[in-house]
Amino acid sequence: MIENQYPTETVELPSKGLGLYPEGHSLASGEVQMKYMTAYHEDILTNTNYLKQGIAIDKVLESLIVDKIPLDDFLTGDKNALMVAARVLGYGPDYEIPATNPLTGKLQKITVDLGKLEYKQLDKSLFNGVNGEVDFLLPVSKKTATIKLLDGKTNKTINNEINGLKKLRPEESFEITVRLKNTIVALEGNRDIKTIRSFVDSMRPGDSLALRTFLGKVTPDVEMKVKYNFEGYGEEDVDVPIGINFFWPSEQL
Repeated sequence: MIENQYPTETVELPSKGLGLYPEGHSLASGEVQMKYMTAYHEDILTNTNYLKQGIAIDKVLESLIVDKIPLDDFLTGDKNALMVAARVLGYGPDYEIPATNPLTGKLQKITVDLGKLEYKQLDKSLFNGVNGEVDFLLPVSKKTATIKLLDGKTNKTINNEINGLKKLRPEESFEITVRLKNTIVALEGNRDIKTIRSFVDSMRPGDSLALRTFLGKVTPDVEMKVKYNFEGYGEEDVDVPIGINFFWPSEQL
């Protein structure tokens, strides 16, 4: 009960309410209310059992979301935004990362401002779907594929399917086909799973590439890069990895 007395912050999501969630869903507005991190949440981050299971960060995010929306409901990019927001609200925007100095070629530690991370710019005209679905005309087969963007639940399904297939055929890769099979929800309006999966197995490369390119355009996310001014060189784009000290800053270890 005490935890509820702490202030909250409105976090705008990369999806920005562009119709990527089902109508009436709590996330359809494109924003959520998050609590500020406290020592209570640090206890979660250092929980041995959570760390072993790799779910410590998920548990923290679940605790920080005011409306108790299931984390699996969030699109991947929106969850990334929650992680960044939680880190900034908990430890501030300064984040130390390794970066290669373009002038010397040497690796150095730099401090970036997580508050300057921007969201990927999306073309709103591409969002012509409803209930979180988007239609795309495949250029080779001329069939209309209805797709959904990946959320936490679907990502788990994909990973489980890929891992299961790799146990049977470890020498093969299944990344593209499994992801497409779980991304396409209808083909020419037909939602039969067997029909969709059969189509993906025989999908022409031109259709596959075009659909994956389209997915990249309509998938909201955080641009994990900032501009950094290297001494003697000038400004350069730097990728911001989510490393071990993202939620466990070095001074806290």
